[in-house]
Amino acid sequence: MPETLHAGLDRQRIAAITLDLDDTLWPVWPAIERAEGVLHQWLQRHAPRTAELVASPAELRALRVATEKERSDLAHDLAALRRESIRLALRRSGEDPALAEPAFEAFYAERQRVELYEDAAPALDWLAARYPLVAVSNGNADLGLTGVARWFRGGFSAYLFGKAKPDAAIFHAAAASVGVAADQVLHVGDDAALDVAGALGAGMQAAWLVRDERPWADGARPQLIVPDLRALCVALGAAPDLG
Repeated sequence: MPETLHAGLDRQRIAAITLDLDDTLWPVWPAIERAEGVLHQWLQRHAPRTAELVASPAELRALRVATEKERSDLAHDLAALRRESIRLALRRSGEDPALAEPAFEAFYAERQRVELYEDAAPALDWLAARYPLVAVSNGNADLGLTGVARWFRGGFSAYLFGKAKPDAAIFHAAAASVGVAADQVLHVGDDAALDVAGALGAGMQAAWLVRDERPWADGARPQLIVPDLRALCVALGAAPDLG
């Protein structure tokens, strides 16, 4: 696991913190895989020909890629892309495309069952007691359904906001929602391009949360590189034995 690396973090300037959700507070792929399993079970009961068409996760994801190419207008909306990929599968199998709505609801409900990283809850307790926290996500996780709403003043999802990271607009909206300027915000996330480059481009400070051994290799460096959320809190002044 990488060490915490500082590159000019100005702690005194931080008046609010924005956080990514997927792969920052919880691992996203276990939730997606479970949700795809629930979706397939639903299709077996209600649309068996479609279930046969998308018998493997790879086939389901191939349909999603095809949907992304056909519906570039939905690039910011992962929920709509998932729904439309289900609709495409139903059409290809000759079953009722209206079933896409309840099928997606089955998928979506399971997708919200996430398991926080071990360091997330104590870190969020510490951070929320000191800073207003705002979620900024390109995914379709719901703060309430995932059980993390109590730590956040609000959240900005690309599919609701209409623009996705790394667009500066979503970062600026998150800062404005808690009454601070962008340069008073520290954004924390796992994606070098979407989170770090996006936040820096919006005038924020950025912390790259990297839980594996990837080196930084993406242009302008973040002000902070941390291996987990506990290390983030320590870098911001928490006692090393946090949580």
